[in-house]
Amino acid sequence: MSMLEDILEYNEQFVENKEYEQYITTKFPDKKIVILTCMDTRLFEMLPKAMNLKNGDVKIVKSAGAVINHPFGGIMRSLFVAVYELKAEEIYIIGHHDCGMSAIDPTSVLEKMKARGIDEKTIEQLKYSGVNIEDWLRGFDDVNESVRHSVNMVKNHPLMDRTVPVHGLVIDPTTGKLDIVINGNENR
Repeated sequence: MSMLEDILEYNEQFVENKEYEQYITTKFPDKKIVILTCMDTRLFEMLPKAMNLKNGDVKIVKSAGAVINHPFGGIMRSLFVAVYELKAEEIYIIGHHDCGMSAIDPTSVLEKMKARGIDEKTIEQLKYSGVNIEDWLRGFDDVNESVRHSVNMVKNHPLMDRTVPVHGLVIDPTTGKLDIVINGNENR
């Protein structure tokens, strides 16, 4: 049986047994918070537990490394929708120690793409089209600096409401300990 078949079989029982009822909430975050964090598997349950959050409390947006690459990309759009349409009043950017993005080597990623069948010509074409694919794939050296960068990109965005605090934190994925990088309530 494939993973998809396992998931669908489980889902059928989940719906039939009405296990979804315990998760029913609205689309608006009860605590009026939107969080941008990493997609790391260790944070899936750890982060909400470490912050005393339950289903319905917050909006969570995930990206590799909790990094915002582009001021007009999908991550920023999601944050704007959370603030302007879904009543979020605070933004939390939460990176983590031992992040896989701190070890990303663009050359290695490109080699793995080629090994899986992406043509070298396609990669070269992107380079000649103005995409610096190495920069786009590059990770970061310092999680605190990466969080600062993302916080500053949100806080200084021309479309962001200046009254919305943008906090930056780093979580330990083993213990759940949170360290403040930027307290968005200061210097607003």
